[in-house]
Amino acid sequence: MNKGINTLLVKFGNEIARHELPLFRGAIVDAVVDADVLFHNLLDDDKLRYSYPLIQYKRLNGKAAIVCVGEGTEAIGQLFSSCNFDVCLGERRLNLDVERIQPQKTLVQVWQDMFAYHLRSWLPLNQGNYERYMNTESVAERYAMLERLLVGNILSFAKGVGVHFEEQVVCKITVVDEPRTIRFKNVKMMAFDVEFKSNVSLPNYIGIGKGVSLGHGVVVRNFEKKD
Repeated sequence: MNKGINTLLVKFGNEIARHELPLFRGAIVDAVVDADVLFHNLLDDDKLRYSYPLIQYKRLNGKAAIVCVGEGTEAIGQLFSSCNFDVCLGERRLNLDVERIQPQKTLVQVWQDMFAYHLRSWLPLNQGNYERYMNTESVAERYAMLERLLVGNILSFAKGVGVHFEEQVVCKITVVDEPRTIRFKNVKMMAFDVEFKSNVSLPNYIGIGKGVSLGHGVVVRNFEKKD
């Protein structure tokens, strides 16, 4: 059954570099006493919580941000109740300045309309489909492959927040920038910036694909391009 998904954007006025995102996450976890598992996705036996990350650490317009989804919007209260915003990013001390808190509720479902989105630093490829992508010479076939992966990522997000679609999910990629190579968890991966349209309404600033807890695959709705 489709339902409204609560999200909460906490944006800070502090600028951080992309490579500082893991340090930013660590600093937030350290700042919260007995932090909920959603802050770090580690279970008591140090095994990973493999469900969709409900607290995600971002860099938006160069500034530190946290995006909370579903239960994460409640868990983030631990950070504010701790009142500890004096943190360290490695050797750099930072006093976090909350610039904006933006709640949102989105009805995540399939519509007859198509909605336009930007998708930044998207990591759709694993080792197996990377080789298949690189061996595909046709640009149209590469787009089709990325569209299938994008649909799969949206379905994974929906499953992670308890949403099931009765109708078919459609994605059409309209723009793909030249992919760049990044290192994620000491593995070289291809990061894509794309624009796409989908018949699914998605919350702003959520992540899809790999690495969403550390700022990859950020979705932003383009309200100017709704059909």
